Amino acid sequence: MTEDARVDDELLTIGAFAARARLSAKALRLYDRLGLLAPAHVDELSGYRYYRAGQVERARLVALLRQLDMPLARIAEVVEADGTEGAGLLAAYWADVETRLAGQRTLAEYLRGRLSGRSSEMYGKFVVETVQVPARVVITQSRHTLADELPAWIGASLGRLESAARECGGVTAAPYVVYHAEVSMESDGPAESCVPVADERAARAWAQEHGRTWETGVRVEPAQRLAYTRITKAQVAHPQIMAAFEAVEQWIAAQGLRQAGPCREVYFADWDAAGPEDEVCDVAFPVK
Repeated sequence: MTEDARVDDELLTIGAFAARARLSAKALRLYDRLGLLAPAHVDELSGYRYYRAGQVERARLVALLRQLDMPLARIAEVVEADGTEGAGLLAAYWADVETRLAGQRTLAEYLRGRLSGRSSEMYGKFVVETVQVPARVVITQSRHTLADELPAWIGASLGRLESAARECGGVTAAPYVVYHAEVSMESDGPAESCVPVADERAARAWAQEHGRTWETGVRVEPAQRLAYTRITKAQVAHPQIMAAFEAVEQWIAAQGLRQAGPCREVYFADWDAAGPEDEVCDVAFPVK
């Protein structure tokens, strides 16, 4: 055994190990209780905890990861992974954090406007336009869902529908989600994911086969005019997306138009590849 190996294998009391790791004994007991760093040995009679000197690096890594507010389950994944894989897991976690923070900045700005009576100024930051869309056949999946479950369901349902579209002549336009009633932490919609497809007959055959399993359907949407504003990935998160919906509603009223159907989100970009400030979605209302 080399000298370095003997040093790493050395058993230390919890006090000595805490001093070497520059942590408190209280923190070490917490890491043990959380399953992140177990002692190398616990004396059965005294209950004293002993650590190996080689555990110091893991103890320091756990402490640093906790300073990033990383959930315990993800800390466990990072410290158990090898260096390259652990670095990748950390990068993925931090990308999620930056997306969340970008959304929170947008929400804070929106709430400051509301609280200070500057809502109209906030709405003015959204550019609202109209577009005429043709009639189209859509395959759909509907679900009652609350706001915290909505993003995962949208991704999964649109993924299933886009895959199914291959049996229905292919996708002909950007997928979208229609809200037939409010979706929030108190109201569960329903929401309806929609993918425009080319072949109505094939779509109806597909829906008949899969309808019961996925709560799917087919319908022909008439040609209509949409009032919409384009938003970034950060702005899509709930509840800050509500500012975009309200801005479009205010614009519709100011133009003397009226809403002619439920609101929707049209997803025209690659969600996974987009960054927080990239435009990914149109918030839209049918109007007359």
